Amino acid sequence: MSAAAPAPNTPAATATATATATATATASIAAPATADPLAPVFAQYPLAVESAAGVWLHTSDGRRVLDLYGGHAVAALGYAHPGWTRALQRQAAALNFQSNAVPLTVRTRAAARLLRFAGGHFSQAFLVNSGAEANENALKLAFTLTGRDEVVALEHGFHGRTAAAGAITWGAASKWYGFPRAPFEVRFLPRRDLAALGRISARTAAVIVEPVQGVGGAYDLGADYLHALRRQCDASGAVLIFDEVQCGMGRSGAAFAANLYGVAPEMITTAKALGNGFPCAALLMSPRVAAAVKLDALGTTFGGGPMACAAIEAVIEAIESEQLLENVLRAGALIRERCIVGPVRGHQGAGLLTGLICRRPAREVHAALLARGILAGTSADPAVLRLLPPYILEPAHVEQLRAALLEIGA
Repeated sequence: MSAAAPAPNTPAATATATATATATATASIAAPATADPLAPVFAQYPLAVESAAGVWLHTSDGRRVLDLYGGHAVAALGYAHPGWTRALQRQAAALNFQSNAVPLTVRTRAAARLLRFAGGHFSQAFLVNSGAEANENALKLAFTLTGRDEVVALEHGFHGRTAAAGAITWGAASKWYGFPRAPFEVRFLPRRDLAALGRISARTAAVIVEPVQGVGGAYDLGADYLHALRRQCDASGAVLIFDEVQCGMGRSGAAFAANLYGVAPEMITTAKALGNGFPCAALLMSPRVAAAVKLDALGTTFGGGPMACAAIEAVIEAIESEQLLENVLRAGALIRERCIVGPVRGHQGAGLLTGLICRRPAREVHAALLARGILAGTSADPAVLRLLPPYILEPAHVEQLRAALLEIGA
């Protein structure tokens, strides 16, 4: 015989209702609607990668895939690079973390080596976690220096998904910018349009550009345009920022694209290849900018951590000791010489940030290459297949790409 239900509007009834509601809520938390614990925010390739070595990805179903995308331009040294691996192992055993409140020799050493690698125009580095964070801090310093309220960026540029970086990313407002309003005035200029540079004015705090646009389709702005941009910034008093998150750290064939084109911005932001997979980024500052930085003006918890600094040192050591800049130039030139075949009708970009311009939608070519064991990337330009391979790419790998493109056909 079941127990009688408590009378309504009594303490017993209230307790029973509360217990029932709590049990229901607990059950709903314990039983999510989907079995995947990750938020479904990323479109993913049908590729279950278990391990990797060199330029090769190894999948759970036994395939070996040639990686010409490098995890969004991150894997500069490829996978399982021995020097990089040893450096992180040593640092993890010695000291895995301390904050910026504690001075660290490895942090000072990494910053000094990065400044030397950049070629001497910059006097200080601020070490952070991501390209977006580096861009946010660069913009903050530009506003501090100038007291102005406008930023100029280029159409098709990509600078990140945080508030300020997202506001200066082309198309963000209509596609994915989730904030109710931009934090400052933004003006977008057409790329390579010399006449439009006149819109950079006494109101402009900063001009931020990718010298070679990444997401925009490996689009090279070119020396003439970048030099004209430098002159206009000088004339207007605007601060010039090069976002080299994707094209920097050797990917263009020089330390930075600024070196490649002989243009000196006030600031460079860099990330991705900087750590070869360990999350880190940096803001490089000219003496003029560095002089404006005051105590507590900038901050970061994880930026400049000892593991990140060990990764930065190891990346630069490998690039320099293994002559990887020279190989970037050789491999990039070979791709342009040998791989304008099949569905590919042209190319753009610099070094190993290469855009293959296709006769058909690049996504179709991407899928056809993946079916043949080659991972490439697409871009915001539907006609451009983007290649961002490790700097250790060899002629045989380029020939494998050429053969696959010929097999795909026009």
